[in-house]
Amino acid sequence: MSAGPGEQRCEPLSLLDTADRIAGLLDGHRVEIIGGQIIVTPPASGPHAESLSDLMLPLMAAGLHAEHSRVLQAIGLWLPGGPSDYAVPDLALVDADYRDHRVEYGCYDPAVFRMVAEVTSTNYQTDLKVKPAAYAGAGIPVYLIVDRNSRRVRVLSDPQGGEYRVHAVHHPGQSFTLPGSVGAVVELEVDALLGPAK
Repeated sequence: MSAGPGEQRCEPLSLLDTADRIAGLLDGHRVEIIGGQIIVTPPASGPHAESLSDLMLPLMAAGLHAEHSRVLQAIGLWLPGGPSDYAVPDLALVDADYRDHRVEYGCYDPAVFRMVAEVTSTNYQTDLKVKPAAYAGAGIPVYLIVDRNSRRVRVLSDPQGGEYRVHAVHHPGQSFTLPGSVGAVVELEVDALLGPAK
């Protein structure tokens, strides 16, 4: 049926167009599409940003923001799980030539990502339950979760068949070394990443 006089046909927006429109309306919010679902995260709080800074510093001190790799905040990661899926991790460690691997929609090929990190906030269930499968499915070697709600740091590694085979959980008072696949020896302190208890 064609539109009559004075009527306009509305074509449904694609997920990417819808996500783009939401991002334009909600300044400062992070918009992602994971598993065909649009996920909107409000701007980070000060303690959230501090956790990210406290993670970036040891990565940089280990020489990972140099000639062979870069430490970047909020870089788009194109996910192979859906036709328009993408994530924007809080922090990523990528190969230095990542610019040569732009896929689409301002996102980059997962092959250049060595590690992604999320600091939990209001939508922590996404970080703990949805993103592990998405990141493992994309073959990201290491997924680090600073879980401020349960006061622990989780390091997931060795992705195979859409899931991480190795799960390490670190508690306050502990320190740990990141898997060697990041490209340097990086020791992290749980207390520094979690910050003071609420």
